[in-house]
Amino acid sequence: MDRLRRLLTFIRFSHTIFALPFALGSMLVAAGGLPDARTVGLILLAMVFARTAAMAFNRVADWDMDQRNPRTAGRHRLVSRPAAIALTAGSAAAFVATTWFINSWCLWLSPVALAIIFLYSLTKRFTHYTQIFLGLALAVAPVGAWLAVRGEWAWPPLILAAGVLFWVAGFDLIYATMDHDFDRQEGVHSMVVRFGVPRALRIATALHAVMFGLLIVFGLAAGLGVIYYASLALVLAALLYEHRAAARLDLGAINDAFFKSNAFVGAVFVLAVLADRW
Repeated sequence: MDRLRRLLTFIRFSHTIFALPFALGSMLVAAGGLPDARTVGLILLAMVFARTAAMAFNRVADWDMDQRNPRTAGRHRLVSRPAAIALTAGSAAAFVATTWFINSWCLWLSPVALAIIFLYSLTKRFTHYTQIFLGLALAVAPVGAWLAVRGEWAWPPLILAAGVLFWVAGFDLIYATMDHDFDRQEGVHSMVVRFGVPRALRIATALHAVMFGLLIVFGLAAGLGVIYYASLALVLAALLYEHRAAARLDLGAINDAFFKSNAFVGAVFVLAVLADRW
């Protein structure tokens, strides 16, 4: 049990809740309600394996750099580097294998999904727009869930994916302010380094404003009702809470608001879609 606990801490398994609700919301809309247990189980497995592979790869790619960062140095005492490499490979293989049981679209696109989610970990070496690439990595989730149910393309999951991209890019901009000084010292690329903390926070606000608008458009495209639109008031309140915490430039407050507000946004979203489609 201790080994499992260290492993889950190493990959920040609790952060799976950020992308998962949007995949499940897309699934519910695609199915017009709750699909069969097999489909739900396969989508959940694919999400967990993909996210585990992405996080393990991120740890391996940034191994030496993270050991020099006071905020992240402790995580590398939890798992050895060879174990992290094995976890990356095993999770990636398990993700592809899971898609084989879903449908041909998901299987054929599984290497593309892995390439997108692995790319983020490398972008900080050549572009300041790393937060956009992280958003793109998580935006894969609602599209994949839709394809798992329908096996065809449509506008609602693409609109939702765009919303996820702007949401993640915005909250990661806020989170990245905690590493601003270290990243500048190390020559790490990020939007916070490129624009500075005050301007980066203003950009994060703009990104979340676009995300909120896209949630409204998604509701229209998906034919959602009053329950969904009423829930958006709670989403807006959570985003405002996060930005108020970020404006204080208190690292403890940012870290606390980051997890609480974004977990709340995801939970409200999926519960509202579920209530609307029940």
